[in-house]
Amino acid sequence: MKKLEELKELSDKDLKERLDAEVIALTQLRVSHAITPLDNSGSLKEKRRNIARIHTELRARELKNDQ
Repeated sequence: MKKLEELKELSDKDLKERLDAEVIALTQLRVSHAITPLDNSGSLKEKRRNIARIHTELRARELKNDQ
């Protein structure tokens, strides 16, 4: 999976920055979707999945460092 490989190559700092950016983007999408429906509401689902992928990678690194 291309997205997962991209995340594994990033540093912890870059992952956290990307996570912050994705959360902000998701919030903005939700607000704009509430005002006027989005043409592609699947983008909300994609943003949520990207956030979950980043959280998963950060957690995996945390567990790896604890061992």
